[in-house]
Amino acid sequence: MKVLPVEEVFTLLNETAELLKEELNVTYLEALAETGENVFQGAILQEELSELTTKRLEKSYESFHISKFEKEDLRKGFQLAILKGMKENVQPNHQMTPDSIGLLMGYLVNKFIDQSSFSLLDPAVGTGNLITTVMNAQSGKMVEATGVEIDDLLIKLAYVNANWQEHPIRFYNQDSLEPLFINEVDVVVSDLPVGYYPNDLRAQDYELKADEGHAYAHHLFIEQSFKHVKEGGFLFLLIPNGLFESPQAPKLHDFLKKYAIIQGLLHLPLNLFKNEQAAKSIFILQKKGEAVKPPKESLLVNLPSLSKADDVDRVLTKVSNWIRENKGS
Repeated sequence: MKVLPVEEVFTLLNETAELLKEELNVTYLEALAETGENVFQGAILQEELSELTTKRLEKSYESFHISKFEKEDLRKGFQLAILKGMKENVQPNHQMTPDSIGLLMGYLVNKFIDQSSFSLLDPAVGTGNLITTVMNAQSGKMVEATGVEIDDLLIKLAYVNANWQEHPIRFYNQDSLEPLFINEVDVVVSDLPVGYYPNDLRAQDYELKADEGHAYAHHLFIEQSFKHVKEGGFLFLLIPNGLFESPQAPKLHDFLKKYAIIQGLLHLPLNLFKNEQAAKSIFILQKKGEAVKPPKESLLVNLPSLSKADDVDRVLTKVSNWIRENKGS
């Protein structure tokens, strides 16, 4: 039976990560980053391995060539290995955007952005799965990307992930809400981290700071995204459905009124999430500017279950028609 490319990628990563995990006494995700880097560099970089483990790794690596795989197969194989590692070692900040959402965001970016080359930022890049999914969906376009992530391990996985797929992404390992020394971009995509931001002193520099107690991190991420996107640039943000129901929501509402044009809101099907409280939507915003005109009306969509292909096609046709009619309106 023929092995599928995604399965081949996962098997190589999984078997070699397990070997390194055992030998180096590290977590699966740490071992995954190590083996991914070995494959990319074409060498075994860990000097402290036993001769037996080194031989076993060499045998696995010698028949595996990144260049023979499609980018999406590499990304999906890598994603499966990361998901396995996250199940083994559950941490609240170690969560991945579901594939179906990433693919949908990639589709939307491709439809809204008609430049042949553009710059992209994900201020909460995690393992790089969302940003590379979006980049893979931009057929024939040149995309230069930047990712920011505070977690050392996640950004190492993102770096290896991007190298495997040959994506030009600059990574910054820092708190995304500290000053970012990056150029303004055309597009922001992000699965916003939801919760309170503990650094009250830093939050004071934001318009969306809390009047009392901690500010919401997801509010500050929205403001930080607006600081780093060009006039007329787009933001595709995965937001909690209750974004405008919190005590701090009026301030966010005023902020968006001041800086943003709301292009659209796509409610994702509830069956994608554990429960109704965890449900999210894709919020499409555009930064105001002199030549930027709002659409005749915002795009509001309730997406059907993504397993219902015909219903999804109908909705995507509606989205496509809306974009065509509202471009430059």
